[in-house]
Amino acid sequence: MTEKEKARTGQLYFPADPELFSECQMAKQLCFEINHLHPRNLNARDFLIRKLLGSVGASCYMEPPFYFDYGYNTSIGDHFYSNHNLTVLDCARVDIGNHVFIAPNVGIYTATHPLDAKTRNSGMESALPVTIEDNVWIGGSVCILPGVTIGEGAVIGAGSVVVNDIPPRVLAVGNPCRPVRPV
Repeated sequence: MTEKEKARTGQLYFPADPELFSECQMAKQLCFEINHLHPRNLNARDFLIRKLLGSVGASCYMEPPFYFDYGYNTSIGDHFYSNHNLTVLDCARVDIGNHVFIAPNVGIYTATHPLDAKTRNSGMESALPVTIEDNVWIGGSVCILPGVTIGEGAVIGAGSVVVNDIPPRVLAVGNPCRPVRPV
């Protein structure tokens, strides 16, 4: 089994594997190109975003700068908006639905590291997918951790750290992020 296959199945893998390292560098190059385009060059931005990501729906607008580890592990639905400084460590799948709005300085992390220092120091890591369902609004400076699903219509308050699944149609806030009321 390749390191890439191990990563896809949630097993420990070596991200420094030559294939993974090369793909990660390609994504960083595309992010660099996009992030350094003239702000009015929207056609080139859209073209490169579609080259970077696994799939992109209609009407996707991403404010630069933004960063992806691989890009191809991320799919975005229709009518997506992200503000500045979106960071997506997409070592596993990141599936984002339709009509999702993301405020500035949001991090979506699929990568996780072993708790055991010896294993962690060996350079191994694993990754768990993140799913953001339709009609979700994520506030500024939110941190979304590996393995989380944010339910349809949920609103995540600014500064929250999402460590567990969030049910549909709730306002959720805090560290750890918890539902506080229905939307």
